[in-house]
Amino acid sequence: MLELARNPVLDDVFDEFFADATTPRPNYARLAATLGAIETDTLVNGVRAINAALLRRGVTFTVYAESSGTERIFPFDPIPRIFSYREWRRIAAGVEQRVRALNAFLHDVYHDGRILRDGRVPRELVYSSDLFVREMIGVRVPGDVYIHVSGIDLIRDAQGTPHVLEDNVRTPSGISYVLENRDVLKRTFPRLFDGYRIEPVDDYPLRLLRTLRDAAPAGAREPNVVVLTPGVYNSAYYEHAVLARAMGVPLAEGRDLVVVDNAVFLKTTHGLERVDVIYRRIDDDFMDPLYFRPDSSLGIVGFMNAYRAGNVGLANAVGTGIADDKALYRFVPSMIRFYLSEEPLLQNVETLDCSDATMRRHVIDHLAELVVKRTNGSGGYGMLIGPASTAAEREEFARAVEAAPRAYIAQPVVQLSSHPTLIDGRLEPRRIDLRPFALYGKRIDVPPAALTRVALREGSLVVNSSQGGGSKDTWVLAEGDGA
Repeated sequence: MLELARNPVLDDVFDEFFADATTPRPNYARLAATLGAIETDTLVNGVRAINAALLRRGVTFTVYAESSGTERIFPFDPIPRIFSYREWRRIAAGVEQRVRALNAFLHDVYHDGRILRDGRVPRELVYSSDLFVREMIGVRVPGDVYIHVSGIDLIRDAQGTPHVLEDNVRTPSGISYVLENRDVLKRTFPRLFDGYRIEPVDDYPLRLLRTLRDAAPAGAREPNVVVLTPGVYNSAYYEHAVLARAMGVPLAEGRDLVVVDNAVFLKTTHGLERVDVIYRRIDDDFMDPLYFRPDSSLGIVGFMNAYRAGNVGLANAVGTGIADDKALYRFVPSMIRFYLSEEPLLQNVETLDCSDATMRRHVIDHLAELVVKRTNGSGGYGMLIGPASTAAEREEFARAVEAAPRAYIAQPVVQLSSHPTLIDGRLEPRRIDLRPFALYGKRIDVPPAALTRVALREGSLVVNSSQGGGSKDTWVLAEGDGA
């Protein structure tokens, strides 16, 4: 049987499962009782079968940093993370508030620039960003919505208070793991669900489709939607295919689409079909070789002309990347106050902007104590975790920061909360984060479908799939569930 007790090694870290050394938190009481009655071999063999099934289904990602482009699964852990309904509503309200403010910021910087004139956000940080798209200045998008799909990464500090670690508003991924995790856990370990009423996640594709149809240009009565993928070699291709299939819409590559008279059409065996909305899973630079990278074969020639003319909707809008530039992250609380006249419901992590000379000197003098990130980085790449770094690595980062200060920010090391995780047949504490997804159509919807990522390596704070992380099923208890 599994030993259910809090590991004292992480006493200074918030434990999601345990209230004290041996007492589970109320949400976890029933789960603890069930786990205590399951043989360890049953769990271990079940997880082995689940990971094999995920591999057969193609639920993999590509590690681009490796020369071979290795295909890997995102390892699954069977011990779910549980939120009460009330706790989830607080998180959802904070995510909704943040997305609303970020969307207002995008509309503002591409139109009136009020927040820049007011000095709340430095003009030079916006205009110097590689993610600011000048071609979007003055362009109206349907419903003034730029961020149709977002993933906001949250962590908890030592007191259990949630903080936003970063915003993902370009092409956030991970929802396919949420859907698969729930399916495989219910099939393999149905006993874990005994006594719980849990909000479903399998309606996410329908919610997404509703959001995408809301992004159609005015006059499109029954909008035709396509999912635009870079193709089978993309690390998230499985997710693109799953969502397209679940929504009942075509999965298309750039070569399958054509622009005629400033409208986008899908090539089919029956001729051309008008496309009203594109859910794009490729970056801005590849969307249209006439406007951006001329060597791109992933996008659609002439797309931007159709888009600027208002003849096609795009989720997410071109130019949204400026809202998740890490150099602008520290100004999101100011955006909330400026646009919404509200206090932030979710706090930021303290952040130092290396383009500021005083902050930069502090960062370089304290590299051993800080986490340094590239402002346009993702996936855990291009990052220095000071306490785990070598002197040579710190020297390299110091030179890089001095050479391109606008490209880096720094944050204190936040320990992340821990959660029991099955490691070699034992339950051991591992650090976790949370990515709730928000859908912005006629209104903002934060479904109870969130991705919990877990750092499987002992002592690691990096949960990214490409850096050895895994995932857990995330449960949101139904309203009125007393757990």
